[in-house]
Amino acid sequence: MPGTIKHLLIGGLFIMTIGGPTTTTATENDLKLTIVNPRNLHDPSPNGYSTAVIVPGGARLAYISGQGGQDSTGVLSPDFAVQVKQAYANLRTALDALGARPDQVAKLTVFVVDHDMSKLGVLTQNVKEMFGEALPAQTLVPVPKLAVDPMLFEVEAVVVLD
Repeated sequence: MPGTIKHLLIGGLFIMTIGGPTTTTATENDLKLTIVNPRNLHDPSPNGYSTAVIVPGGARLAYISGQGGQDSTGVLSPDFAVQVKQAYANLRTALDALGARPDQVAKLTVFVVDHDMSKLGVLTQNVKEMFGEALPAQTLVPVPKLAVDPMLFEVEAVVVLD
């Protein structure tokens, strides 16, 4: 019998659950992400990401919409590094609201306005500060602009919920 799909949108967080009949109960170990960095590919971990992440079967997923560098009052610093740091703090706040930890993030997509190689150090430092050794899969997308003109950076996430 096919499972049912339920969607829930809460304040910019999109949560999708796929349900159906089950005969077993998942333990905490069943819900751990498996990080895969094949030996015959370049090791991406020094750059702050993993090649692939396997999400366990039966897991609930949450999709966190793009978090920019606005502070709680909506103010954006003109400084790229300040925006990146604030965006990751905002991502952490969204994770906390879900009852999730950084090691439950399977995938990040980051958007960088006018990307150049000088920005990689800032990005890598912030990812490693937040995720440590449990680096999620990640894609960086250079863009000419974001939703609000002074925005220079945005990060979205796919999270496995316990």
